[in-house]
Amino acid sequence: MSDIHNIWDRFENWLTHHASHLVEDLNPPASKEAIEKVESTLGVPLPRIYVEFLSIHNGQDQDAEYLIYMEELLSTERIVDEWTVWKDLLDGGDFRGIESEPAQGIKNDWWNVKWIPITYDGGGNHYCIDLDPAEGGKKGQIIRMWHDAPERELIALSFEEWISTYVDMLEKGVYTYSKDYGGLIHVDDV
Repeated sequence: MSDIHNIWDRFENWLTHHASHLVEDLNPPASKEAIEKVESTLGVPLPRIYVEFLSIHNGQDQDAEYLIYMEELLSTERIVDEWTVWKDLLDGGDFRGIESEPAQGIKNDWWNVKWIPITYDGGGNHYCIDLDPAEGGKKGQIIRMWHDAPERELIALSFEEWISTYVDMLEKGVYTYSKDYGGLIHVDDV
């Protein structure tokens, strides 16, 4: 069993014991065709480990409570939806002459077609897989992209590191389920 399978097992185990109804909101595995459609639409291959992750659960139901850092864990269909919104804005010239304030290793684009959204907070912000890093960055790093703020933060060096860190924090009690907030939230924010 790969590390991603182990991470999913730990994640589902935590959910089963702390917010069992959220397990029901996990989508079935992404099909090979669904993954190929994402890669074809976005024009880039997804990292192998992320494909493996989607092949276990294709994100969560769009109408479910927030699963990751108070955000929706995007399915392949939702990745394309969110990416297309940003691509249309880019093609329409909305970001012409606008630069972000990135951390080292992230390009100073406001948005980049090779920033693949993997979560959505309902307000235009995403955690993204960065497949086009700046010098000093690492292809596949996880970045934070804000729709209305210039900061572009480096969150993790890989998808596996990012999701593993989140599951570790769940198991350590750093995050909890909150019905009032509609998902998994940092205990200090409850």
